[in-house]
Amino acid sequence: MSSQIDQAENDEDAVIDLPAAIMVSDLADQLDVGAVEVVKALMRGGYMFSVNDVIEHEIASVVCQLFGFQAASLSKSGTETNSIVIDNKDEDPKQLATRPPIVTILGHVDHGKTTLLDSIRKTNVVDGESGGITQHIAAYQIKHNDSRITFLDTPGHEAFTAMRARGAQVTDIAILVVASDDGVMPQTIEAIDHVRAANVPLIVAVTKKDLPNADLDKVYRELSERDLLIEDWGGEIISIPVSGITGDGVPELLENIQLVAEISELKANPHRTAQGVVVEARKDKSKGNIATLLVQTGTLNQGDILVIRNTYGKIRAMFDDQGDRIKSANPSTPVEVMGLHDIPEAGSIFTIAENDKFAKEMVDKYERQIRAEATKLQDAHTRNMPGDLRQVDLIIKTDVQGTIEPVKVALENLNSDDCRVNVIHIASGGITERDVLLAVASDAVVIGFRSPPEGGAASLAKQEGVEIREYDVIYHLIEDVSKALEGLLEPTYGDVYVGRASVRAVFNVGRRVKVAGIFVSDGKISRDSRIRVLRGGSEIFMGSVSSLKHFKDDVREVANGFEGGLSVDGFSDFEEDDVLEAYNTETL
Repeated sequence: MSSQIDQAENDEDAVIDLPAAIMVSDLADQLDVGAVEVVKALMRGGYMFSVNDVIEHEIASVVCQLFGFQAASLSKSGTETNSIVIDNKDEDPKQLATRPPIVTILGHVDHGKTTLLDSIRKTNVVDGESGGITQHIAAYQIKHNDSRITFLDTPGHEAFTAMRARGAQVTDIAILVVASDDGVMPQTIEAIDHVRAANVPLIVAVTKKDLPNADLDKVYRELSERDLLIEDWGGEIISIPVSGITGDGVPELLENIQLVAEISELKANPHRTAQGVVVEARKDKSKGNIATLLVQTGTLNQGDILVIRNTYGKIRAMFDDQGDRIKSANPSTPVEVMGLHDIPEAGSIFTIAENDKFAKEMVDKYERQIRAEATKLQDAHTRNMPGDLRQVDLIIKTDVQGTIEPVKVALENLNSDDCRVNVIHIASGGITERDVLLAVASDAVVIGFRSPPEGGAASLAKQEGVEIREYDVIYHLIEDVSKALEGLLEPTYGDVYVGRASVRAVFNVGRRVKVAGIFVSDGKISRDSRIRVLRGGSEIFMGSVSSLKHFKDDVREVANGFEGGLSVDGFSDFEEDDVLEAYNTETL
């Protein structure tokens, strides 16, 4: 790295081309520095971002200067997003076929975005959502005038940008929703900036045209102040007044989308191996891990082996946006798939592997990179301060306010001339995603004293390589930190998810012994696994496998898609439809 920076310092023309938006980790790769170093640089500038967050060109340019480089202006480097998915320049023109446009609708909360989408779909989505605010990312296709249009409904502009930053030029056309009664609002301005950064055609949909206080001129004037001049005012931006309630203007909006798509000549090769992007993902109680994918090029088939950053799996089943089972999906088609071992992150690129072995190798390589950057408490003693001062950096959350002072005082008592505990942040309450982001920025370990992770903090920590340690006894906390200062801390162990099964039947094999007849729907169930029994979504028992059979044979494991018989030490109250999750104890 030093040679690269030295060269940059001696060469005023040392310029880096950057897209309009870039993920922090990708920027670090461009600069040939550690991702955490870039996060620290951002933090010093007052920006709180993690390694997987997206930053715009302006902020990335400042970071480049800090490391001795100059970022090319967008006019020089181009405004096209760095797409690694849709790239037809190396394709045989004879293999290319016209594909449906992919449309993203952005706008201010409560400006009628979801109502408009509901009108387009002719289904009822709004009624099932809290406060009329979209709670998830959805993708679906509609048919208009004998051709199809794919719509993405994103919960916020960050998701829109995250997809772009990971290399997916997802959107072909952006629809900016502006309410005719409110006009341009703060989130409207944010949406405009994101659309400009994406460098895609823009259509303005002025919603709520049926309201008595609708003021189209106000909307157009405020848009013009943002350098968006609509056609009626002598500009080039298409603007369509619509009503999601009555459906007025919706056909005209769809026709203009198709017109812009036709002009853009959107094409892809349906004959190659599929690639695309994860739109959303979740864990379903009965189906296991579910991912909504958008195929961008190639054809996705049931049975394909997906690889998505830190997870992989064979597609066991695939469904269209209507919930109907399908065998294949062409470019611009959204699908829901089953079969992944873990839940992938929205915005991640998916590819297809030739076999399970190759897929696992790709995932292992990714996880090795994450682990290499991970901050572990047992390694904290290697971080030396000036004068060889050993320091452990901690972020601490306690159960109640009254616990803060005793914990803080006990840790301060560990300080000496050659080692120190640096408490970066201490507060009461659950461990949050913000705590994890702070840990990333400061190379810290997160400590929870009777304070478990909240929301997505645990998954974010795993993703970012941040260690979270939980304690119920203050003595154990102090003991581990003391060992960390001395470089003597032993590794911790924890339960790692390996599979999921459902109870299809219950068999009596003795007076008090019951065996669960199971079907493995995800991963595998192993003889050495610990089993978590879930009923109605709640855990009712956790224990070790005492026997595992396939038909009448004792087996070491039952794989995904197979049936078996299972008994658990200390538990015999199985019921049909119970869900069993298998975990293995591994070093964390």
